Amino acid sequence: MDTNPAHKTCSFCGVQGTADTTFAGGLGAMMCADCVDFFHDKLSSEEGLRSISLRSRSQMPWDEMSDTEVLAKLPMIAATSAQVSAFLVDWVQIARGRGLSWTEIGHALGVSRQAAWERFSRSKPPNAGASA
Repeated sequence: MDTNPAHKTCSFCGVQGTADTTFAGGLGAMMCADCVDFFHDKLSSEEGLRSISLRSRSQMPWDEMSDTEVLAKLPMIAATSAQVSAFLVDWVQIARGRGLSWTEIGHALGVSRQAAWERFSRSKPPNAGASA
């Protein structure tokens, strides 16, 4: 599993990591330290919560963006998607390494054994502790 922060992207702001970037993460989504600080501040007060809550908005953030801004977000979203997809491959290989069957993996993913095998069987096993 690649743990090099230079190969990661913040799933919240889209910043590309460097060797010095600190990320918090889970299940493939990563959050840079700046976003952790920003959301900690927002989640620490009722006013802050309201300012970021989608339920309290009359408009969604993209409603206020220009076409150029919307287009600029697409590569960031694609990078996050690729990061999560790679994380899923790593976890399937971890499951296989533990001897779990394609049937069990398929069931967990809501697909058939065959569909799981076709999607993941040619994936390279994660290199434990890899950072390059």
